[in-house]
Amino acid sequence: MIATASAVAFVVYSCKSKIQQADDIDLSAYPVQVVNDMFVVQSENGLLQMRMEADLMERYQNDSVSYEIFPEGFAVYGYNEEGLLETEITSDNARHEKFDKNDVETWAAFGNVVVKNVINKERMETDTLYWDRKNEKIYTDCYVKMFSPKGFMQGYGMESDQRARNSIIFNPFDSYGFVVQDSTEVSVDSVNFIGPFPKK
Repeated sequence: MIATASAVAFVVYSCKSKIQQADDIDLSAYPVQVVNDMFVVQSENGLLQMRMEADLMERYQNDSVSYEIFPEGFAVYGYNEEGLLETEITSDNARHEKFDKNDVETWAAFGNVVVKNVINKERMETDTLYWDRKNEKIYTDCYVKMFSPKGFMQGYGMESDQRARNSIIFNPFDSYGFVVQDSTEVSVDSVNFIGPFPKK
């Protein structure tokens, strides 16, 4: 009887010593949602306002903030009041955060950020761009290059309305403009143009 009790105690002790406690899993480090080939359209009163595309979106959630990352690229297309494509924003990476406490929302694009106003034929390049959705503006503190039919500008820091219609570079340097332009040049918005192209 004593030998049997010793054997049982030995087995219980041996099993207990081999069982390891599992490591705590941090669920906030893993996405709660993954979307491949994301395609989002926003419209109002039948007119297209915005289109957003991304190869991959991952959503994360913790106690105070929820955020999405777009690690394989990001593209946003903005349309004007007449439903014409006006603005294109592309980047290698992007992040969208929403804080639960104060209902603050932030958007940031990173890496080879290109902003085009296709109607004004303007193009801006930078490394990081922020979108203040509430105040409808885009801005950056980084180095910026801006190309337009009127010339070339570069500098540090930029702010514009979200349609990239009125961009201001805060600290420009070594910029230049075109003084003489060909007044007979025919300009066609090939993105929004419907119908035959004019003869040259």
